[in-house]
This record gives sequence, structure tokens and C-alpha cells, in this order.
Amino acid sequence: MKLTKLLLFLFVYLTSIASFASDTELIIVSSKDKQAIEGAIIYDKQSRVAYRSDSQGKVIVDSVIKFVQIKAKYHRPQLLSVTELTSNIIVMAHDEKLLVAEQQLSYPKKNKLWGNYSEYRSNNDLLSYDLSIKVDPENKHISGNNKIRFKMLKADNKIQLDLYQNLNIDKILYHGHPLKYERELNTVYITFPNTLKKGDVEEVDFHYSGYPQATGRFGCFTFKKDSLGKHWINTACQGTGSMVWWPNKDQQPDEVENMIMRVSVPSDLKNISNGRLIQTNILEDGYTEYVWQTLNPINNYSVSLNIGNYVHFGEKLGQLTLDYYVLPQDLDKAKQQFKQAKPMMVSYQKYFGEYPFIDDGYKLIQAPYTGMEHQSAVTYGNGFQNGYNRGPDVTADWTGVGVSLKFDFIIIHETGHEWFGNSLTSYDFSDSWIHEGWCTYAEAVYVEDQFGYDDAIKYINGYKNKVENKFPIIGQPSVAHWPTSDIYFKGTLFINTLRHIVNDDEKWWAGVKAYTTGFKKSHLYTVDVLNFFNQYFNDDFEKVFDQYLYFNTIPTLEVSKSKGQVRYRWQSDVDDFNMPIDARVGGDKIRLYPKNTWQTIATTGDFSVLEELFYIHVKEV
Repeated sequence: MKLTKLLLFLFVYLTSIASFASDTELIIVSSKDKQAIEGAIIYDKQSRVAYRSDSQGKVIVDSVIKFVQIKAKYHRPQLLSVTELTSNIIVMAHDEKLLVAEQQLSYPKKNKLWGNYSEYRSNNDLLSYDLSIKVDPENKHISGNNKIRFKMLKADNKIQLDLYQNLNIDKILYHGHPLKYERELNTVYITFPNTLKKGDVEEVDFHYSGYPQATGRFGCFTFKKDSLGKHWINTACQGTGSMVWWPNKDQQPDEVENMIMRVSVPSDLKNISNGRLIQTNILEDGYTEYVWQTLNPINNYSVSLNIGNYVHFGEKLGQLTLDYYVLPQDLDKAKQQFKQAKPMMVSYQKYFGEYPFIDDGYKLIQAPYTGMEHQSAVTYGNGFQNGYNRGPDVTADWTGVGVSLKFDFIIIHETGHEWFGNSLTSYDFSDSWIHEGWCTYAEAVYVEDQFGYDDAIKYINGYKNKVENKFPIIGQPSVAHWPTSDIYFKGTLFINTLRHIVNDDEKWWAGVKAYTTGFKKSHLYTVDVLNFFNQYFNDDFEKVFDQYLYFNTIPTLEVSKSKGQVRYRWQSDVDDFNMPIDARVGGDKIRLYPKNTWQTIATTGDFSVLEELFYIHVKEV
């Protein structure tokens, strides 16, 4: 499991959180069915600290807090006095009229089983995987076993793992003896003969086989052939589950500390996986085993196979190795296109800190799909061209403003995930904007560093046409549901808005680096991001986060112009919304502090709002 490594300036703040166990425990439930509400946000305005209720509805707050505001999806907000509570059970008034758009969504049982960090998941902490797999390209068959090592966090005799139901469980061994298990859809409940004690380090050896199912956006596990007719086999399982092709504890909150992958393929092919190749073994049956090792925590969907007729070239950036694996027929094109990788890495390390996985190196691996952010093994299928090449009938100018054609979108975007998604990882799918919004913003960071501020702002604003504003960015927790695509586009526009609220680039970039390095190799929720911004910038961003992340609309600035003056106010979902913005009066740039009530400013020239700096609507009334 990842360990949170925070900067010294956050020490006092985190120490106070750690002490809350002796303070006030609240349990947030719904008036509809008295069931616990996960993901309710409890906010103390005085200290500017937000808390989040867990899957049991529990949250621990400092007993010195006097008043908190509680918000939860489909429930009316309430303000309460912590010091005057007669019960620690807080009942939220359910209201189906809130967030009506989300009522269209449904969550299959398999997603709920997958997404819920249940008692048989949370009772243990992953330590390592040792995965062995043999891939038979001709028959499209796989077989193997995973030795799963874990530490018990409480006494129990059962754990929960995952494997797609179309794959066979051949046996599950514990100290060489078969264990009993039950399957429910893609969930596997394993029962031990005796109760495992808290603190015990245990291992199960999970043997399986079958024909992996092609599913999801990129097929998850695909058997294809390259342009020369050679087998080309790849995995890409984000949003669908790595359990499609190997047994594991398929959850984001818990990651192994390290991993071994032993992949056997026909000897005319090579396998490229995460981390570093530590051994190659020639087997007797015409197969070769490639043994890869990762020395860093890794999420399950990042674990990948890339099997093909690969050739290699590489370079170094200081101590960081950059290795490139491509098909031989594309080698010359790759050597030219991958020249973008090194300056990109320089830009990212400048703004986000050192590459998080130096021990495991960095790889770009050619794949038959557009690309994926597999940790230390980024896949690439963008045709060795700039822009985003999704097909002959779709423009490669991704944001439609010309800037996209200056760089290779897949190299830049997918590598950004090494910081946002692989190093900083959300606990739950519902907070996936922490991956995708920030990684999309990383594209603009690269553009600004390579081509200048004006191109970066132009590039970001090109994303406005892609925002749907149909659902809130923050999704339903514990249901393994990938949220709206707005986590990418609205997410980056939100971050750009935060930058211009701060209105101090030196402080902003220092804060961004403090965020990425302070939470390096950590899990976090949206409340952790909010708390960081509040503390680092000494401001209160709660209402801004609330409006942009928890509602499917953006704030509207109403403007009324008359001779010699301009009146303005916010229309927003959030009460008392007070986000500052910049405007231009005549030739002068000024800062305004609109509220939900009308304010007036005297003007002697043309008035315009700098909408390119803030993601808002401006409406003249």
C-alpha cells in the first residue's frame, strides 16, 4: 500500500488529523433508508478543513470545531453545531430533485461488488504479487498463477479477490493445500481453514486459465497481428478491471509495494512489461519467459503485457532511463517521433518534480490502440504523428485551435499520468478528475513550457467545446463507475481557473510542485486536494470546488452595462459564491470580487471579462 509522504509545511495539519480519533465521531445517514452515506463532505469554515465520510458513513472531526456544513449527493445541505449534538448520528434529508441528471445512471451488481471496499477487502493490506502467465497466441488462451502476499489488518478467516467469471479457477493454494472459495460474478471469496491473526503476513497461490474476454474501450486483452502478420498481443484494462486477465485484489485504495511478472511467450516474440527486465529464460517448449520486476507501488490496471516482434532503442536523462520498444517496420519513424519524449520529461520534472519511478525507468511501447498510462510502460499508438490521430475521418487537431499539431498528444498526455494517476492516485473512481483533469492540465503545462503562455491558454480554452456539463465531475462512490468525460476537459478548465484565482504565477507553480511532490506515491480524495489548496495558498476554495466539481453547471456572471458604470453578480448553485475574476476596463486589467448580490463599478472605457482565464458564462442583462 502506498505511504503518504507529505512536505514539512503540512506536518502540523496532518498531525492534527491523526489525532482526531480521540475526538468526535459522526455517522452520516440518509433519511430515505437510514443507510450510511459515503462521500458526504463535512466542512469546517473556521479551520478551512474538509472531511469525507467513509463507506460506513463515519467521519471523525476535531472536538473543538463548533459548526460544520454537511453536503451529500441527493441530500439537502445542513449546518450543525458539533458542540451541541445529542447524537452522533446525522440524518441527511433525501431529495431526489437534486442532481436529476444522475438519476439516469445505473450501476450493475458486478460494479458494486468491484467498487465497494468491503470488509473482506479492508481486512488486509497488499504487499506483493508474483504473477506467472503463459500466453498461447494461436489458441488465444492464457494460464498461470498469482502468488498474492498480504498482511492481515484484523483477525478474520476470509478475503475478497477478483477474477472475471469467464476464466477458470484451477485451484487456490495456501501452504500447499487447496482453499475453499465462492464465486459471485467476478468476485472470489476465499475462506481459510483457521482465523488469520491481525499482523499475520500470508500468501495465497491463485491458479487460473481460460480465454480472456475482449471488452472495454481498448479490448482489455487483445490478440492481433501487425502489418507483417506477426502476433501482437496487448492489455489495457482501465475502467474495466485487470481481473479480465489475471486474479488480484482489483481495487485502487490498495497497491502492492512491488511486483514480479513472469511472462512466457513463443520464442519468436518478446514481452515488454512494467519495471525492469531482470531475467530471460529459454524454455523447452519453444517458449521464452521474460521476468519483469517493479520496485514501486503499482495499481492493478497499470500492470500490462505487450507481446510482439519488438525492437529496442533508448537514451538517458541523468539517472533516468528512457527505453523505446517498437515494431521493426516502424523503427525509423519512432526514432524521429520519440525525440519529443526527452524535452517533455524535462518540462514535467521542472513543474511536477522528479519522475516518480526512476528505479523502474520510463518506457514508450508501441501498441495497436491509441495509448494508455501503464506505469513505467506507457503504450503508444498515435501513428508517429503530431496531434491526436483517432482515424482518417477525424481531425488530429484535438482542441481545434491549431496548437495540438505542434506535439504528439499521446506521448505528452499518457506520460503525464506518471505523476497524475500512477504517483498521485485517487482512492475511488468517483474522484478520477484527480487523474484526468490534472493530466489534461499537464498537456497545457508542457505547451506553456515549450511554446509559451499564449499558446497554453489558447490550448486550454479549446477544451471548452468538449465539455458537456451533463453530470457533475464527482461521481457516485463505491460503484466502480467511470465518471463523465468532463473529468478531463472541465477538470483542466477548473484547474486553470484556480491558477488565475491565485493570480500569482510564482506562487502557483511552487504550489503545484508542492502538491505533486508532497503527495508523491499517495492515494487521495478530492477533500485532500481542497485541504492542500486551502492550506498552501491560505485561502478558502471550498465554494469554488463545490460549484465546479459537485454540480453539472458552471457559474454565470450577470453583467448590466449603463453609461459610466457596470453592475455584476454571480448566479450559481452554491450559496454565497464569491469567486474573484479579472476584467478589463479600457486598457487596464482589474480584479473584481463578485457575489450573489449586485455590485457596481464605475467605468470610463470598454468593459470585458477575461473569460479565457476563468471557466464561466458571462451573460449581459
